[in-house]
Amino acid sequence: MFHGYGSNEQDLFSFASELPEEFFVISVKAPYPMQPSGNAWYAIYFDDANGKFSDDEQAVESRNLIAKFIDEAITAYPINKNKVTLLGFSQGSILSYAVALSYPEKVKNIVALSGYVNKDIIKSGFENNNFEHLNFYCSHGTVDQVIPIEWARKTKPFLDNLNIKNTYSEFPVGHGVAPQNFYELKEWLEKNG
Repeated sequence: MFHGYGSNEQDLFSFASELPEEFFVISVKAPYPMQPSGNAWYAIYFDDANGKFSDDEQAVESRNLIAKFIDEAITAYPINKNKVTLLGFSQGSILSYAVALSYPEKVKNIVALSGYVNKDIIKSGFENNNFEHLNFYCSHGTVDQVIPIEWARKTKPFLDNLNIKNTYSEFPVGHGVAPQNFYELKEWLEKNG
């Protein structure tokens, strides 16, 4: 599980007890500390002239760190390398997309909550990867004030264009996970895990 900007590994861990029993759950802490607390997978800058923008170089470093972590976790824990599922929220979701599309051989399922596909942090030439085993569950709040719904709505056509299996849902919430969203993703995991 990969948390959002300014949070930590404890944030999504409350989901763990509700996930299918056969899952070996690991919640990962992002590498960049923030002040006064929390962590980030990459910096987000706020600038009057340019608005909000991301440090894509840091994001690529985090993408590669997560790919390496997957290999290490498979070696260290009783994890089936053919059934790795990434679950990310917000910035963690953006990184989950990037890892899966850059290194599809490392993952099977991706649960992407309140995020979007940032093509600038996916390995170049990713379009030529074999995605036939990948499956995405993507969801977003229709009144998300942090990541615009318009960005998230580009996800399904993007994945469809790559012939990647995916489910996309919207819920009448802001930047968060509504109870009905959680029940749907849990059901999706039980069916696809």
